[in-house]
Amino acid sequence: MNVRDLGGLPARHGHTADGVLIRSDDLSLLTGVGVAAVRKGGVVRILDLRSFKEVEAQPGPFAADSMYCHVPLLEDVLSYDPPAWTYAPMLDHNRNRIAQAFRALASAPEGAVVVHCRAGRDRTGGLIALVLEIAGVRPEAIVADYALTAGADPAAMRNTLDHLSDRYGGAASYLENAGVSAAELARVRRRLVPGGRSTSPRSGRSARPASRPAR
Repeated sequence: MNVRDLGGLPARHGHTADGVLIRSDDLSLLTGVGVAAVRKGGVVRILDLRSFKEVEAQPGPFAADSMYCHVPLLEDVLSYDPPAWTYAPMLDHNRNRIAQAFRALASAPEGAVVVHCRAGRDRTGGLIALVLEIAGVRPEAIVADYALTAGADPAAMRNTLDHLSDRYGGAASYLENAGVSAAELARVRRRLVPGGRSTSPRSGRSARPASRPAR
């Protein structure tokens, strides 16, 4: 599976903590051993970003658990055509859904949160990028983490972060305008970098178009 702990990433005031945020692909792929490991591993929330159709076709093994939270990040049928080199339209057209997913992370009790979609790359990558920027993780580290996922093109994430900065003024402004409170932003910062004073970094880079990232 495509799964990794997001601890140890360089932030403005330290590094992200281990065991608090995990990104993954579809948890329905887990074996019985994997399911047992998750239950014993201190996971307090599983945030499933897949669509209703995907969940219906392939229910996750934790769907009946209180820790399971389903927040479809995209519409079942997209109302836009994704361009070839950025997740910018995902940010532009799904602000309410993205804000809802962020709040689900912010409201989780102390412990590990697992964020996943189908492939663990595009929807998960977009939300994780916002979360990491809120925690003060440096843009190059956000891109580097995204690039660890199979099939990921680093330029797509660079362009996405540029769009986030140029159009919205960064992740904090984007989320606040979508209805996320300052307290929720602060809680996520503390969760990822305990004791840190991190503020969302601003990106001023540009990157050339690259191959189209899949949804």
